[in-house]
Amino acid sequence: MGAMSVRNQSSEPSEAVGNHRAGFACFVGRPNAGKSTLTNALVGQKVAITANQPQTTRHTVRGIVHRPDAQLILVDTPGLHKPRTLLGERLNDIVRTTWAEVDVIGFCLPANEKLGPGDRFIAKELASIKKTPKIAIVTKTDLVDSKTLAEQLIAIDQLGRELGFEWAEIVPVSAVGDSQVGLLADLIVPLLPEGPALYPEGDLTDEPEQVMIAELIREAALEGVRDELPHSIAVVVEEMLPREDRPADKPLLDIHAFVYIERPSQKGIIIGPKGKRLKDVGIKSRKQIEALLGTPVYLDLHVKVAKDWQRDPRQLRKLGF
Repeated sequence: MGAMSVRNQSSEPSEAVGNHRAGFACFVGRPNAGKSTLTNALVGQKVAITANQPQTTRHTVRGIVHRPDAQLILVDTPGLHKPRTLLGERLNDIVRTTWAEVDVIGFCLPANEKLGPGDRFIAKELASIKKTPKIAIVTKTDLVDSKTLAEQLIAIDQLGRELGFEWAEIVPVSAVGDSQVGLLADLIVPLLPEGPALYPEGDLTDEPEQVMIAELIREAALEGVRDELPHSIAVVVEEMLPREDRPADKPLLDIHAFVYIERPSQKGIIIGPKGKRLKDVGIKSRKQIEALLGTPVYLDLHVKVAKDWQRDPRQLRKLGF
């Protein structure tokens, strides 16, 4: 646009701003590279599920960053890994499809760990996706001195060259110290296509509430038993119904959910002695669900065995994969 901008008086000012941008970005990286923490820092609210365990964010949880000049929608893909099961292969397909469809890919690399085979594996996959601009985001910079950080930045630059592509940007951030998170958004925005906002202001995530609720329950159920049941838990929210005959100022939402495990032997681990663990899981996740929905909740949890669900296409479909 030149210096002279002629505008029809009757048009809405908001329509006339031609350079608003809106688009999708996804953060990739090894488990625990700081992807979810970064999403939360950008969006300013707990949206993605943070956990030091690969594959806890199974669904496309999107956080939305609203800015006057842009709207950035963060798509959370599951981690890319060498698949061992049908579920693994299916997740990897979802990952590649998502990467090809977003406008920007942010590759998160912790400042405090040298580049390893896992990072190379992901970078190689990224190199095969030609069109999408890639930003290297160096996370957890609060944990290292400036010399270590400089070495990491150089190593990342070289990694791109080795694989035949150039990073659109290399940005150090510390989401914990809120350092440069705003700058990161400033650098992503110009890479988005021009266009109006895709989601109404105030939306922080377009993930169906049921899926987010299932994630919160799954997260609480995995706490403390991760070593025994790393991925063998899936949660399905069967129904959510407002309790009838409640006064308008005292609503209650009934949520019925099933925690699926693969083998009967795992039932005892989840339920715990005298049902104590399952009760704790219910209390913990209910508080988070109430915070998410802003309404009191009655949570009804049941544990079911779905034999070898990770390998069975029919069960996978039923569980939402």
